[in-house]
Amino acid sequence: MKDIPLQLMTVIMDDGQQGIFIGVPMVAEAPPQSSNHISEIWFSDVREIPNSLTVSVLMEMVQAQLCQTQGKVH
Repeated sequence: MKDIPLQLMTVIMDDGQQGIFIGVPMVAEAPPQSSNHISEIWFSDVREIPNSLTVSVLMEMVQAQLCQTQGKVH
């Protein structure tokens, strides 16, 4: 079985609401030599998914979202 790299991103709002997002790694363990800052954040629509969803299918959804947003970056 092949390992799949995943990273969790936790967002905490000023009012205390929290969200955790799962996706392909954005931040490496060792910081890059040049500085890199977030320029945009995109959220998909909320999707109802079965609780029996496999990580492989989840990653297919993540990759599809990445391909979709990369076409919209200006």
